[in-house]
Amino acid sequence: MLEDSIKAAARALSGAGQVMAFTGAGVSAESGVATFRGAGGLWEGQPVEQVATPEAFRRDPLRVWRFYEARRVQASTVRPNPAHETLARWQRRFPAFCLATQNVDGLHQAAGSREVLELHGGLWRVRCTACDRQREDRTVPLPELPPRCSACGAIERPDIVWFGEVLPTDILSAAAQAAAKAEVFVVVGTSAVVYPAAGLVEIAASAGATIIEVNPAASALAHLADIVLRGPAGELLPRIDATLEVS
Repeated sequence: MLEDSIKAAARALSGAGQVMAFTGAGVSAESGVATFRGAGGLWEGQPVEQVATPEAFRRDPLRVWRFYEARRVQASTVRPNPAHETLARWQRRFPAFCLATQNVDGLHQAAGSREVLELHGGLWRVRCTACDRQREDRTVPLPELPPRCSACGAIERPDIVWFGEVLPTDILSAAAQAAAKAEVFVVVGTSAVVYPAAGLVEIAASAGATIIEVNPAASALAHLADIVLRGPAGELLPRIDATLEVS
C-alpha cells in the first residue's frame, strides 16, 4: 500500500513542470526542533500563544526575547534532515519549483534551498520596532537582550509573525500565485490548521493540482489529497526521490 503510494507520487512528479512544496513543523521536528504544539506547548509554564504576541512584547520585551533566544540556541545545534535535503534537490531537478514553509528555523536554507518563502518569518532576522530596519544576525547568544537598532537605538524584535499578526503580503501573494500554477503540490509535515497559510492547499486543489500529503497523521485538509503517504517525511521523501531517479 505504502509502496504503491510512493510510486504514484513519483509518477505524478515525473511528469510535472511546476511543483510546489509546503512544509510545516513536522519537518523540523524530525531534526529535533521543538514544535510547541499540544501538551508540550508551554514555555516557563505559559502557553506559547501568550508569549509570542505583540502584546506580550510590549509588556515585557526581555521575556519574549528570552524565549526566542532559547529557540535560536536550539536551532543552532540541529541540522537539516533527509526531508530538507530532498526538497533542496527537487529545486534543482524541476524546471519551476517553489518551496513555502511555516517554519522559521532556516533549516531549508541550510540544506541548500534557495528563495524559500518563509510565511511566518525567520528566526535569524531581527527588525527594528521604530524604523523597521531589518538585518540578519546569527550570533548565539546575542550579546544584548533585547538587542537595539544600530541606526536609531530603538529595541529590535524577532522578524517572526506573531499570533494576531498578518502574514507578509508579498510573501503570501507569491506563495498563492505559485500554488495556483502548480501541477503537483506536496504538503509535508503540517497540520494545515493555521490560516491563511493552510489556504495554499485549497488554492492548489481548486486549480487542479495533484495534491500529495506526506504526514504521520492526517492533516485538516487531508480530504483534498490525491495521494497520501503516512510516515516521517525524512524517510518518505527520499524514497519518492529514489523512485523518481529510476523512473
